[in-house]
Amino acid sequence: MGLSWQQGPLGAKAVGQFLTPEPFPERLLFVEPLRRRMRVRLDGQWVADSEDVVLLHEPGRYPVAYFPREDVTGLDEESRTTNHRDLGATAWFTVLEKKHAAWQHTDLPDHAKVLEGRVAFAWRAMDAFYEEDDRIVGHAADPYHRNDIRRTSRHLVVRDGTRTIANTKRPLVLYESGFAPRWYVPRADIDTAALKHVEGETFCPYKGLASYYDIGERKRAAWSYPQAWPEVAAISGWVSFEPDVVDVFLDGRKLVLEPGQGVVSHGIDRGLDPDELQERK
Repeated sequence: MGLSWQQGPLGAKAVGQFLTPEPFPERLLFVEPLRRRMRVRLDGQWVADSEDVVLLHEPGRYPVAYFPREDVTGLDEESRTTNHRDLGATAWFTVLEKKHAAWQHTDLPDHAKVLEGRVAFAWRAMDAFYEEDDRIVGHAADPYHRNDIRRTSRHLVVRDGTRTIANTKRPLVLYESGFAPRWYVPRADIDTAALKHVEGETFCPYKGLASYYDIGERKRAAWSYPQAWPEVAAISGWVSFEPDVVDVFLDGRKLVLEPGQGVVSHGIDRGLDPDELQERK
């Protein structure tokens, strides 16, 4: 997902390659100015408000926003220190009595001085993060992550053994950074009696809340975003099927789950319930 997560260019399992005569280092960190006003709220107070935020992309991790120390309030330094494998000694802070809620790298190597004097917040320790007046959920928005949806007339068939679950020539295909294409089917082209809704929603910072379905003995074989966010509203209510759980055929070719497509599920941000999450739209 994006620059350094999943199979992005700086990820550990990048799907592409840099055309250089010498191999890149195993780990590359990338920092850039966010160029957006960002604010952080905790216990009814703004604890950070800055137009000078930088975004750190670290392999295998979501982007992290770093604020100038002078744009942050409510910090109490702790005795706790840790060591970052690339960025050195790290001091930790209590924020408005919330322990281990922020950190600062205090012995940066020369090549990383852009982070000097900057503080980052533990996402789930805070009540909310904002770009201007819009709440950002899940993690700092990755400018390199995008979703593109395309209509297609390709023939998609889903089967559970000999039973046809879906048969359509009008699926939507979702191209999401770092992932293989995902195919979404309108409910009119699905035997919806085969879908058994199960408990356990997951949250995507880029698409919203997903619901899941069993198909016969095949657990969580399909999912849907009942109220997908505006950026991907076209897939709202449509259903996608997991090709390593149920049999999915595209133009007669059986699909398989490509390597590196596993996802670490998000929980919903602290203090944000599903109803409020939908109101974000």
